[in-house]
Amino acid sequence: MASVSDSPNPIVLGCGAASVDYLATVASFPNPDDKIRSLALKVQGGGNTGNALTAAARLGLRPRIISKVADDAQGRNVLKELQNDGVDTSYMLVAEDGNSPFTYIIVDNQTKTRTCIHTPGYPPLWPEELTKDNLSAALEGADIVYFDGRFHDTALVVAQEASQRKIPILIDAEKKREGLDKLLNFASYVVCSAKFPQAWTGTSSIPVALVSMLSRLPKIKFVIVTLGEKGCLMLERSMIDASEAEEIHIDALLESLQKKVDQGSTIPNCITSKGNVRISADGVGSISGTLLLGTAEVIPPDELIDTTGAGDAFIGAVLYGLCTSMPPERMLPFASQVAACSCRGLGARSSLPHRTDPRLKRY
Repeated sequence: MASVSDSPNPIVLGCGAASVDYLATVASFPNPDDKIRSLALKVQGGGNTGNALTAAARLGLRPRIISKVADDAQGRNVLKELQNDGVDTSYMLVAEDGNSPFTYIIVDNQTKTRTCIHTPGYPPLWPEELTKDNLSAALEGADIVYFDGRFHDTALVVAQEASQRKIPILIDAEKKREGLDKLLNFASYVVCSAKFPQAWTGTSSIPVALVSMLSRLPKIKFVIVTLGEKGCLMLERSMIDASEAEEIHIDALLESLQKKVDQGSTIPNCITSKGNVRISADGVGSISGTLLLGTAEVIPPDELIDTTGAGDAFIGAVLYGLCTSMPPERMLPFASQVAACSCRGLGARSSLPHRTDPRLKRY
């Protein structure tokens, strides 16, 4: 996979959510009308873009962010925390009135799940607030642009300009959002949650949905779906047409990869199909590509603290992998390892690793 950057310290521009998370750990999720006490409480920065860019910064990229907060205590803390991690906040908008976005997160110590209650910021970020000069400066020298689907009208303006400049675009498709369909037409890469592919395509399974996404979005080079403790799947489009090759159904191809998984391994690995095969799916058609199955780290129960932001950490690592020419078979385990590190602390950012972390040495 070709690098998107020739720079020793590549620049990634992110457009999307930056907010405050109020994280309360509880022994177990409360029943209606219960009164319980938290076991631990932490207040820290959140938001998909804020988290992913923080992960990218700690790995060695130079992130810039387009977002909006209010001139309140929460907003000032959002800016300070991002700046302390090396994220350039010069292109963030600050509203004199209103409120910064924030999320209450209940972390269930029993099930290791988290429940989020989000309050959007007000007023929202409008496209006209992003001047042409600011947009041009934000994109200047950028090696890749990342969107989380928030502020869709503004995101579309940024994506159109980035596309004209031939800057690659990665989109986090967490769920169906207003304006996401238009944004996906500009995507070079897509990373999505387990629920998104079928919800967006209406197909019978995740593997079939991946074939459908690459068929419907011809500009996309690859799509990754994250599956939590089950790892991830990646379907990469071949640059060489394999229309003359024998077709193999994606379900059969995935089954063959699953048989090769080392069940005794606790560290992330990647199993890949032969390159440039013709992969078919019922009712969808076929594409020339490669299927990759990434496994997740098996985290000991006593080390698993909180999964908040694990997907954002994964995306931050994918951004790093793209900018540093990591081949997919190394990028997927690397991203899974970064995500696993993030699950060992409370909140999305507490345990995000730096590139010098010994756990990342093998990559």
